Amino acid sequence: MARRATKSPKSAAAVSQSVSASADELMLAALDRGGDVTKTGRFLVTFKESAADAGIKSLSAKRGLRVADARDFTNQSFDFAAAGDAGAMVFSEIGVALVGGDAAVEHGINAAEFVAADAPAHSVDPEYFMFATQINPSDYLRGVLRTAEMIAEDLGTQETGGAAVRDVSAAVAGATWGLSACRVPPSHFDANGIKVAVLDTGFDLGHPEFAGRSFVTNSFVGQPVQDLHGHGTHTAGTACGPASPPGPVPRYGIGARAQIFIGKVLTNSGGGTQAQVLAGMNWAISNRCAAISMSLGAQIPVQPSYTAAGNAALNAGCLIIAASGNASSRPWNIQPTGAPANSPSVVSVAALDSSLRVAVFSNGGKVDIAGPGVNVFSSWPRPTLHNTISGTSMATPHVAGCAALWAQTSQALRGAALRAKLIASARHLPLPATDVGAGLVQAP
Repeated sequence: MARRATKSPKSAAAVSQSVSASADELMLAALDRGGDVTKTGRFLVTFKESAADAGIKSLSAKRGLRVADARDFTNQSFDFAAAGDAGAMVFSEIGVALVGGDAAVEHGINAAEFVAADAPAHSVDPEYFMFATQINPSDYLRGVLRTAEMIAEDLGTQETGGAAVRDVSAAVAGATWGLSACRVPPSHFDANGIKVAVLDTGFDLGHPEFAGRSFVTNSFVGQPVQDLHGHGTHTAGTACGPASPPGPVPRYGIGARAQIFIGKVLTNSGGGTQAQVLAGMNWAISNRCAAISMSLGAQIPVQPSYTAAGNAALNAGCLIIAASGNASSRPWNIQPTGAPANSPSVVSVAALDSSLRVAVFSNGGKVDIAGPGVNVFSSWPRPTLHNTISGTSMATPHVAGCAALWAQTSQALRGAALRAKLIASARHLPLPATDVGAGLVQAP
């Protein structure tokens, strides 16, 4: 059982920027502060490589902070509420710490000497809100619609969606167009024995087409893993759905026998915080998931914390695959890849339509590979069961699923080697690399 820090009553202001604060509390606090509502008011400390333990000592001994550690929890399944009055939370697997806003100021965490040449910290950066890259962030916080629309504009995460699909007669016979384009149906591999993590809004654990499948789950947002949004169920369906769904339903899943790790890092409203996402990454890496699919982000610069997490993943034989984002309106307005996909240690995924053209919303610049991302059919929470939606969110699990198939072909294909194989095996497209990277992902 995990150790819990003592919790005592706090003022609303203190709770709003504490380590244990929920995403909704942080959002409301951002409203009260005004100004830049894309930031939570807390800070992320990224430690130098192999300096996490020294960093913990620096936070606790030198700075006088009470520090909670993800390693105190079974399989690093951290519960933010359990942090109580702790001033900092450390994700040791990736070498990053979350520090409450008030604690950072009180203990000088944002002072220049904290990131001096001889200090364990590499950087101290503000924490941002994160969103599912299929969700319109204006729906994130019900009841504060106007403010959430400001966040949608600032973060550029809006994407297109479709009505629930009950009549699948128009789907490609036998398999979705995306799986066919990635050459999944003729592949002899099914990701058997491969761990695949999907960090999203959770999953409908009672979905009938996943009966008997192996799941490992954890929520980092203070809500049950059960997906009441749909985004996570859709992305997990593409990455790990069944090879032979019942009736007229076309095949929509790639890693049909993968062991599925569901990390709920976004709430049922489709939003969360950078620390919640990092907690999920830390958990997936600690469980040595070969492929980690992340259909989420924000239109912000490269974040040292995500780069550190990506490097930790590669060193552990894992590969983080993330959506490039959907802020573009091609051809006139092409926006740069958002975070975490813009980190050099993370595989960035662009979206293609069924004609293998770049999706109009797909971001550009730092793009490593492309996947099917327009009118993608996949699983959806009950009672609908299926849905067709579009976005780089939908392209990302195509790449993650194919990565799992490649990982099955050889134990040597892990981390950087798996990334190299994905890039080398991609189908070349007559399009700029800044739009599609190496090309369309292909199954082995």
